[in-house]
Amino acid sequence: MSQTKKETSSLLVFLVILGDLIIMNMLFAGLYFYWPHFGVGSVFNGDYSEMAIFNTLCYVLSTYYNGVVLHHRKTRKFQIIRKVSINCLKFMVISVAFIAMAGYEAISTRFLILFHFLNFIALIIWRISCFKVLRMLRTKGRNYRNCIYLGSSKSIQELSREMSEPGSGYHILGYFDNAPNAKLSEHVPYLGSPKDVLAYLENNQVHQVYSNLPSQEKELILQIIYWCEQNFANFYHVPHIREYLSRRMWLENVGNVPVLSLHTTPLSDLDNRVIKRAFDLIVSGAFLFTVFPFIYLIVGGIIKITSPGPIFFKQKRNGINGEEFWCFKFRSMKVNKDADKIQATKNDPRKTKFGDFMRKTNIDELPQLINVFLGDMSLVGPRPHMLKHTEEYSQLIDQYMVRHCVKPGITGWAQVTGFRGETKELHEMEGRVNADIWYMEHWSFLLDLHIIYKTFANVIIGEKNAY
Repeated sequence: MSQTKKETSSLLVFLVILGDLIIMNMLFAGLYFYWPHFGVGSVFNGDYSEMAIFNTLCYVLSTYYNGVVLHHRKTRKFQIIRKVSINCLKFMVISVAFIAMAGYEAISTRFLILFHFLNFIALIIWRISCFKVLRMLRTKGRNYRNCIYLGSSKSIQELSREMSEPGSGYHILGYFDNAPNAKLSEHVPYLGSPKDVLAYLENNQVHQVYSNLPSQEKELILQIIYWCEQNFANFYHVPHIREYLSRRMWLENVGNVPVLSLHTTPLSDLDNRVIKRAFDLIVSGAFLFTVFPFIYLIVGGIIKITSPGPIFFKQKRNGINGEEFWCFKFRSMKVNKDADKIQATKNDPRKTKFGDFMRKTNIDELPQLINVFLGDMSLVGPRPHMLKHTEEYSQLIDQYMVRHCVKPGITGWAQVTGFRGETKELHEMEGRVNADIWYMEHWSFLLDLHIIYKTFANVIIGEKNAY
């Protein structure tokens, strides 16, 4: 990349983080000086300037490494929100830890909670606004990149569609191939054969070259790469794998060898897994050691009175990496020999009357918080299936086992988007699997909170597939 382009990206990142700091400090100052007017006491016994400087340093520490994504040309809003969520969580943990170690006295917990919450909301609004302004500028022809394609395969065609989105900032000059290809958009002009590329590069301003040429053209490819390196242009190789495999892939490096990975998720990152596990532990632990004992006594008593058998129903299911674990539920059916073979149906005679109520209100799922606390499950994730179903569907549905790359959940994206309950047809399970994989690839802490909210909302309004 040319020095100018690097400087432009660095400037955008600097301006975004500078805006973050201004907003954060203005919010902190406003809350600090108006807090006594709320009639809830002072904020803390200490120097305001010292705390403001400390907050600034903590936030910079939380965002200095890969804390901004909106300057990337294919950024989505959910990626910006996810990045802000991670930054704010890091900031909160670091700042609270410092406060504890520094020994500030009489600091208001309510002030800290309100400050970090409002800061999170304000930074999301700021960064989304920056994102929209940047897209508007690119739509008007500012901050753009001139690009050419070498080849016109399916991969290049898809790349053209992605880069032609309004606001992406790409100006596609055209493509070179041995012959014109009618499948490329009419807005992507044919510029000639590959042997004409170097002459074109010498006479036109090109910022990026995307090559899909075969390895037989290596001599020409090396000449083009050399020209790009000498003229501060970017050269990108577009692999031919899209010709036979249409799914998302990620580039990794094994030593100096680039390889394409078929599956990677946000939860592949350690910091995301720590955030998710911490949330699971806090919520499940708080519930299990406060409310659950009373629920167990009440629900367990009714189960014992209304139906002979144990209070808990436990069943082996497949978890992360296909490993088996015992999944706990409140028993909602009469003891029967088909529990590990047949799904519950709408008018299943095996269900007890109280069991039917528990299933409709999701009360029967509450013991799975024990699984969450133990680490077998998460609050949100793909629902774990009984071993028999895993064995059957893994042979019938492509990518079925991919859903086991993350921990299973008490609730999930599939369950709040219409794929809960009995799967009578194969396409229903396929829909559930696709929803699970979408969740894995788009995970964010906010998405988990949204799914939990939708789960509670569905319990309140009722679900037709809850049986």
